[in-house]
Formats: sequence, structure tokens, C-alpha cells
Amino acid sequence: MNISDTYRNAWESYWRETSDARGEAIWDSDPALSAAPHTELLLSHADPDRTIVDLGCGNGTQTRYLATRFARAVGVDLSHAAVEHARRAADGETAVEFQQLDLTDAAAVHALHQRLGDAHVYMRAVIHQSEPAARPAVAAAVAGILGARGRAFVVELTSASREVLARAAAGPDGPPPKLRRVFHHGLKPADAPDDEIPRLLTGAGLTVLAGGDTAVPQTEHLPDGTRIDLPARWFVLARA
Repeated sequence: MNISDTYRNAWESYWRETSDARGEAIWDSDPALSAAPHTELLLSHADPDRTIVDLGCGNGTQTRYLATRFARAVGVDLSHAAVEHARRAADGETAVEFQQLDLTDAAAVHALHQRLGDAHVYMRAVIHQSEPAARPAVAAAVAGILGARGRAFVVELTSASREVLARAAAGPDGPPPKLRRVFHHGLKPADAPDDEIPRLLTGAGLTVLAGGDTAVPQTEHLPDGTRIDLPARWFVLARA
């Protein structure tokens, strides 16, 4: 299933209109709040001497952290503009690279696996905002990159995140600026039902090794200064 032009263009326009300033994207949290604790959970099951692939890397903030914990990190994103952000931020860093990749392009995913061999995967909040018909292919991409020896850390928003976002958008001045930009570009966070994510992962031939509840911290705050944290669930996965 190919991603629609509408979806592709929404992400391209979002990243084109986003500056290189750290934290301007609402999900561009400090790795100390995201990739760092996630890495500790993954490393209980994964070999740090392997490459890790950050699926939906955006501007590469988390990818660059992952490169300090694994042999190498490769960030991939649907958006060319996002990849350009990431490359600028990583200028001179040798253990990290970025490329544009459509996760629904099975041939391109296979070529990445052929180049890297069995690799680990880090994927933070990608399936829930993918188009419904594309979600099985995204889950299959995780399995395809892992091969027999890779392990994955996947974290996805739950339906409770919709309630948090609705409350944030209902403030006296409407959505705060970073959230307003997400809505303006037609992006749809927390769009997947709670039971869909594990069903997609197991349907792609993945086995859940560990999991639990968590929250995905945002870089936006409510009018009272409270940081927006979105309820989520995490999974450590291997090929069945």
C-alpha cells in the first residue's frame, strides 16, 4: 500500500515550515526524557554492538542520542525536509546517518536490511499517526529490518492521549502554538484504537518480549505551565 500524496505532503509541509531550533516540533523532547529511558529498556534484550534504525526520525534528536549507545544509528523519515533538518543537526557526527525512506515501500525496506544486516529498531509514535491502510506495512517494516537477531523498541500513544490533546486544545486561547501547527498541517495524533497496535505488531510476525505503560513527553505546555505528556504503551519486540 502506497502512502497517499495528501499524507506525504502534510509531513513535508510541516517540516519545511519548522525551523532548526531545538524543541520547535512538539514531540522533539530531550532524549533524557525519551530515547535514554527507552534505550535502557531495549538494552535488556538487545546487543549494543548492532546498528539501530530510528523509524520516523524527524529532525534526528533521538537518533543522535541512540548513536551514543549503539554501534551506529541510522535515522529514516518519510519527509525529505525532516532528513535535511537531521543532517544539519548531525553535521560532523560520524556514527549517525540519515536517509529518506517510505516505510510502506517494501523494496526500499528490504534494501535497507540488505545494507545493514539484522539491526535494532527504535520507533516512537509512528503507527498511531499513519494512515489506517498503511499501518500493517509500517509494522511489517519493523519486522523486516530486525531480521532474526535484531530487537525493537516501539512506543505508541493510547486513546487517552486524545483526551489530553482535546483538553489542551480547549483552552481559552485555543490550542497552544506547537499543537496548533500539528492541526494546521492535517496531522492526526493518537488516531489508532488501543487494540490495533499490538494486533498489527503480532500480525507482522513480531513477538512481544516486554511492555508496559508510559507517557510521551511533549515540548509544549498548558497555560498553567504544565508540560503536555501523552499516555502511551511501549513494547520490546523480536521476530517470532
